[in-house]
Amino acid sequence: MRPIDWKVDARDGEARAGTLNTRRSQIETPVFMPVGTQGTVKGVRFEWLEGELDARIILGNTYHLWIRPGTEVFERLGGLHRFIGWNRSILTDSGGFQVFSLADLRRIGEEGVEFRSHLDGTKLFMSPEVSMEIQAALGSDIVMAFDECPPGDLGREEIERSLELTARWAKRSKERFDELQKAGADRGVVETGAKGAAVSGRQALFGIIQGGGFTDLRSKSLELTAGIGFDGYAIGGLSVGEEESVMYEVLESTVPKMPEDRPRYLMGVGTPEDLVEAVSRGVDMFDCVLPTRNGRTGGVFTSRGDLNIRNAGYRDDVSPLDEDCGCSVCARYSRAYLRHLYTAKEMLGPILISHHNLSFYLGLMKNIRAAIMAGKFEPFRKMFAERRKEGGN
Repeated sequence: MRPIDWKVDARDGEARAGTLNTRRSQIETPVFMPVGTQGTVKGVRFEWLEGELDARIILGNTYHLWIRPGTEVFERLGGLHRFIGWNRSILTDSGGFQVFSLADLRRIGEEGVEFRSHLDGTKLFMSPEVSMEIQAALGSDIVMAFDECPPGDLGREEIERSLELTARWAKRSKERFDELQKAGADRGVVETGAKGAAVSGRQALFGIIQGGGFTDLRSKSLELTAGIGFDGYAIGGLSVGEEESVMYEVLESTVPKMPEDRPRYLMGVGTPEDLVEAVSRGVDMFDCVLPTRNGRTGGVFTSRGDLNIRNAGYRDDVSPLDEDCGCSVCARYSRAYLRHLYTAKEMLGPILISHHNLSFYLGLMKNIRAAIMAGKFEPFRKMFAERRKEGGN
């Protein structure tokens, strides 16, 4: 019995619509996963995510949850789901990106990474084995292998060295992951998936493909990673400063070579346009902090472009954020009122904009899926791009 069940429901060109069943959720793809770094999607209650927004899966951050409140808390209290009160699926990243972002505070070796906590400077060590152990304690539905996420401006030799290290770490991640899952199976950990799906109570493990902007190195990384064997595959190390054209070139070269019978996940990307373009190249899963990060500063995503609600031009604007949006924020509040909340520094402003932005992203995924299922993805892609260029202002 596999930890997840995945099938492709329809194709339109390279674009895919699928269904991913975990032990807790039935997830229709393409899917956008809201980011809950520290066990919370900033400014948005889980009741809203489960209700109006109908998010089936969110992200947790291994590094941050390990640092605070700590693995021992999750071991005592029964895992991340129970701790935060979220009953649907969770994907946890490996902690690699956060560790490697501490450029002045870390030292990389074959065994793992020594670094200092960003909170108090405590010396810490993370390895593939440690990452798997933390994620096992968290009890996430999908676990990410530990990888090195190099900066986008590294040279070819450094990128190749990095992807080879990532491949060795991926093998160690898989070995330790399998040991931990077997221990859980021996204890009789079995659950019924969403709507009776045939999945076990075990976690799923995704491997990560690196290689920077070099398409041949991406192919090498894919070959090494697929050779280990994972439940799904992710493309990491994009949206780290490279040109947009480089990202699209990497996707066009890499995604069609990824296993057809496994979900494909593009990590940390991105704008609405990025999501549509990545789907057109065969990607199934996405995450990004933009909906809530922009929401905290008044940045609004709409079907006709982006706007900043703090602009003085919205002072007397009684229209909703987006005429085409059916979310509860657009149904009730005007641009003028939302601008007032920001200028008055009322906390409700970022909460409402973040809610709308997540509704926009999740709704976009549903519309993309409907277009693929109807065989009309290309007309949708063209119309979406044209309308977004009209401008939110």
